[in-house]
Amino acid sequence: MIRILHNPRCGKSRDGIALLEASGKDFEVIKYLEHPLNEEDLNELIQKLNIRPIQLVRQKEKLWIEQYKNNNLSDNEILKAIEAHPILMERPIVVSDNKAIIGRPPQQIIDII
Repeated sequence: MIRILHNPRCGKSRDGIALLEASGKDFEVIKYLEHPLNEEDLNELIQKLNIRPIQLVRQKEKLWIEQYKNNNLSDNEILKAIEAHPILMERPIVVSDNKAIIGRPPQQIIDII
């Protein structure tokens, strides 16, 4: 089953939903701000994305800049920051089986569907 980690207020995330709908494939929408990922889920997501935790962070997000940017955080500390403040996570993210992709730009989602 394809899943999309979605923020309805984000245009790129809405574009990702539109691409999935156009594909005709079944998918599940996870509003991650309402249902945040825990540390275990975030670690699993990082593995599927094959990235470092810092690459999952929206580094231009005001909260990141004000509270975390210059703190030289470990990977674990970054994941804890995302767990505490899900708004820091890049979006949309599409997960299918053992693969995942950050849909920025949304056209990258096509590679996973």
